Amino acid sequence: MRYTPAGLPALDLRLEHGSRQMDAGQARDVKLAIKAMAFGTLAERLARQNLGSCFRFQGFLAMSRNGKSVVLHIQDIQQD
Repeated sequence: MRYTPAGLPALDLRLEHGSRQMDAGQARDVKLAIKAMAFGTLAERLARQNLGSCFRFQGFLAMSRNGKSVVLHIQDIQQD
């Protein structure tokens, strides 16, 4: 957990996904890791969760500050 210059809680995360999906009639194992960030009460809530917890996230994608990767800005979470 960190705090913005305005004192707002901020949390930088790495989200991981793994599943089996059908693609062109074939089963395919899919894995993804993506950087994410949350602010305010969402950041505080996520900071209290155990590693490996399952959630559904809603938000928007934006370029990172260095412009070399994508970051999910979390706006809502629901526990699976």
